[in-house]
Amino acid sequence: MNDRSLLIHSDDFLTYRFSDTHPFNNRRLELTLDLIRSLDLLSDEELIAPRPANDNDLSLVHDPDFIETVKQADSGNLPIERLESYGLSTEDNPVFPGIHDASALVVGGTLTAAKAVMSGQADHALNLSGGLHHALRGKASGFCIYNDASVAIAWMRKAYDARVMYIDTDAHHGDGVQWSFYNDPNVLTLSIHETGRYLFPGTGHVYERGHDIGLGSSINVPLDAFTEDASFLDTLHRVVPEVARHFKPDVILSQNGCDAHHYDPLTHLSGTMRLYREIPKLVHELAHEWCDGRWIAVGGGGYDIWRVVPRAWTYLWAELSHRPLDKTSLPKAWLERWKKESPVDLPATLHDPDGLFDPIPRREEITQKNALIVNQVLQFFE
Repeated sequence: MNDRSLLIHSDDFLTYRFSDTHPFNNRRLELTLDLIRSLDLLSDEELIAPRPANDNDLSLVHDPDFIETVKQADSGNLPIERLESYGLSTEDNPVFPGIHDASALVVGGTLTAAKAVMSGQADHALNLSGGLHHALRGKASGFCIYNDASVAIAWMRKAYDARVMYIDTDAHHGDGVQWSFYNDPNVLTLSIHETGRYLFPGTGHVYERGHDIGLGSSINVPLDAFTEDASFLDTLHRVVPEVARHFKPDVILSQNGCDAHHYDPLTHLSGTMRLYREIPKLVHELAHEWCDGRWIAVGGGGYDIWRVVPRAWTYLWAELSHRPLDKTSLPKAWLERWKKESPVDLPATLHDPDGLFDPIPRREEITQKNALIVNQVLQFFE
């Protein structure tokens, strides 16, 4: 290993855009990259361009009929019934011009990251445009057309026979990746998310543990709505290292959605930026403990693109590139550039100051409920 970290990026990632009013807004990539550069955290040598995924890549996970439908989706020639049967032309997944090319480039970005890490070109690699974890084998779902994480995992299984640990801390359950490998004992999917009682996709129960020879290779930790930092981090530190110790992965792929933050408009968790310092720190440690450093990271959910996503993913890149940050002010130049466009006041610091949010009245009850779930999960490893 070269103790090197890579960030995969192309301005064409911004073409993955459903509409001006859709909550999934990849303008967040532009904001994040500008913040990373403003903090002098990125060299030219660390930035590499993706190669679009081809049909052979996509078919590692996705049905050929689905791929063909996505290719023709923006042609105007397909009946709405066919599009909707594949999860397209819906409120969540409206068709947009160039939908296949944009989606294939996102997958290619995560494959580029996986190939760099598995070949030894880099220890760690990050594709912030990735993390489209809801896409299913034959259906788009939850703002996700193709499932870049599943394709990269399937490629690592095929090319390297690798044992892959997938860690998903998005507020939404990582259902698409789970179902892709539900009967594969060599892929461990671990998702810590808001309970599906209140939130899409409604899955991710503790009893979803894998099928047949894959039984035990799916781990789900559904957290109660309004969970705050302390309970989330207690869950993280009790569960993730124990799962890694039990599974002994060759490589870790982490999905780093940042929609568990209090500001996020689509979820009900109540985290702060502390989560987004601590999560990558732990994953980084586990990658070096179990995988000789092999760590592929992708983005994911995050719908407050002004106050949350740029800060969270800057913390992620800083950790991944061996330049960890703690409490620091945001660069004045970055704030000046973006405050005119932002519909909300931008925070002045990378971290959230203590006391920024009022405590949740049900804190003790929520913490106890989450602890019971954690205990239930840990019983599987006794």
